[in-house]
Amino acid sequence: MTIREALKEKNMTIYRLARESELPYATVNDICNGKAQLEKCSAETIYRIAQALNVSMEELLAPCFFKRISFENFKSAVCHRVKELGDIDFIIDTLESQEIRMYYGRKWYPESLYLLAMLDYISRENDVPLDSEYDDLRRCRLEKPVYPASLRAVSAAAGNDDALKEAVKTAIPEFMRFNIVESEVRNVF
Repeated sequence: MTIREALKEKNMTIYRLARESELPYATVNDICNGKAQLEKCSAETIYRIAQALNVSMEELLAPCFFKRISFENFKSAVCHRVKELGDIDFIIDTLESQEIRMYYGRKWYPESLYLLAMLDYISRENDVPLDSEYDDLRRCRLEKPVYPASLRAVSAAAGNDDALKEAVKTAIPEFMRFNIVESEVRNVF
C-alpha cells in the first residue's frame, strides 16, 4: 500500500499525517509527492509514518521494492508459468493470488488485462467456467492495441503495417477483447 493509498483510505491529509507522525510537513510532503524516496528515509521516519497510518513498516515499504518489468518479459513469465504449472494449477494459482486486481490497482493495466486474458483463454481451453469476480475488468479495453515486439520490428523493417493487420486476424479472442494482439502463448522455451 502506498502512502497516497493509505491517506485516501483513512481520509487523511498530508498535513494531518505530518502532525500525527510528528515529522516536519516539508518532509512528509516531499515523500508523498515523490520528491523524496521513502526507502531512502531513516527507519524512524518510516516508523512514524507507519504508526500514524496504522500500517506496518513492511506494508508501507513493499511498493518501493516491487518494480515493474518490461511488458514483453511479463508476458514471457506468464507463458512460462502456464507451462510449468499446467493449465488447471495456473487457473487456481492466478485466482488465489489476486494478482489481476493487484496489477489493476497499481494501474498496470496491460499486465492486469494480459493475465486476465490468459486466465480466460486457459479456462475456455479446459471448459472451466469463468470466475465472475473479474466481470468488471472484462469490460475494460486498452486504448491502443498492444502488439508483440517482434511484430512491431517486422512492421518497422517492412515500412508498412501489413504484419500488424494480419496478426489481428489470427489473434486469440480473449486477448483481443482487451486490445492485446497475441496469437501464441503455448510454444515457450
